Amino acid sequence: MKIKLAYGQEGLDITLSDDLNVRIVEPVYVEGLPNQAQAVSDALSLPIASKPLKALVKASDQVGIVFNDITRATPYNIILPVMLDHLDHVPDNRIILFNATGTHRPNTEAELRGMLGDEIVNKYRIVQNDCRDRDSHTLVGATPGGNDIWIHKDYLKCDVRILTGFIEPHFFAGFSGGGKAVMPGLALLETVLRNHSPKNLDNPMASWGVTDGNPAAEEIRQAASITNPTFLLNVTLNKDKQITKVFAGDFEQAHALGCTFVKDSAMVGLKEPFDIVITSNSGYPLDLNLYQSVKGMSAASQIVKNGGSIIVAADCWDGIPDHGEYGKLLLEADSIGSLLETVRAPGFLRQDMWQAQIQALICRNADVYFYSHNLSDEQISGALLKPCQSIEAAVNELLTKYGRDASICVLPEGPQTIPYIQEAGH
Repeated sequence: MKIKLAYGQEGLDITLSDDLNVRIVEPVYVEGLPNQAQAVSDALSLPIASKPLKALVKASDQVGIVFNDITRATPYNIILPVMLDHLDHVPDNRIILFNATGTHRPNTEAELRGMLGDEIVNKYRIVQNDCRDRDSHTLVGATPGGNDIWIHKDYLKCDVRILTGFIEPHFFAGFSGGGKAVMPGLALLETVLRNHSPKNLDNPMASWGVTDGNPAAEEIRQAASITNPTFLLNVTLNKDKQITKVFAGDFEQAHALGCTFVKDSAMVGLKEPFDIVITSNSGYPLDLNLYQSVKGMSAASQIVKNGGSIIVAADCWDGIPDHGEYGKLLLEADSIGSLLETVRAPGFLRQDMWQAQIQALICRNADVYFYSHNLSDEQISGALLKPCQSIEAAVNELLTKYGRDASICVLPEGPQTIPYIQEAGH
């Protein structure tokens, strides 16, 4: 049995014996729209609960367009030229593009040109969020939960604020897209730390596909609302990174409809958990580093037995990575238990603690093996994971532990699928 995992830009082929008890779980495949640029244009002209974009913007307005960083597959080569055509009455020097890096590193010029195209990079001012630079952020208010919301001041100076991105399942915010462009996208680190707190992430509602009752997701929405976004343009994508649907208009209503669309195709109910779950991290660009690959682990953890094993395949061309605190938190811990104790300690606040916390919760219940061409065994072991040189060999080794008839699930598209265990009778 040959299976292609989403891995880097080329994919990874694995071969499992035909006599094994294997279940392949993927999202429902949705065809790409036949004319994707036209679909974007139509959505901007006939938006959800909003006037057309062109009608919302005066030529004298300062316009801010927020876009995803390199970790997301949003097809800006299609989206931005169409949007800018709808804003052709606005002078180029009155449009600013904001790179919503959140707590990630700044994108290189080559990455920006790869995402946006040379013409756009040459023509427009681009501002990248630096979450550690307090001077570039302004306090705009507080959420009902008491989180002070600090957002990039140049974005707040704009008369028109446009959020863009794509909607996919998210392991603790329910779904990406929507208000995440603002927070964490353009937020100060302290604001993000309070939202991504151990208390919020320990809440069982902070999970895949859940927005209502999810403390992290609800506060993200509240934080974005404080900044009064003018318009939202989100898209959904299939595994070929083609646009399948466009959601534009009111930032809350358009995003909610997009989440419903994704949930219908991505959520897959299963009757029983599995001994072994093999997952990708959705391939390029999401599997650029180990930090992002916790999402693939999390998807698999939804359907693995306690005491079971997860095998993750991710390219990790960006390493652990070197930037941020995630790798340091893992290296400083001598065990999964001590890592959890550290991040849950009262008053503990460090960048990337949320990713370390979720990884620790997963590893507490299952063994996690990690396959990557770009990470050494020492790096993987230092990250409290088990190195894997061959997925097929790892499966064969695990079969000696669980038995030849062990149940195996493969998630070729990783966290693009939201697998879950159905309750009895459903």
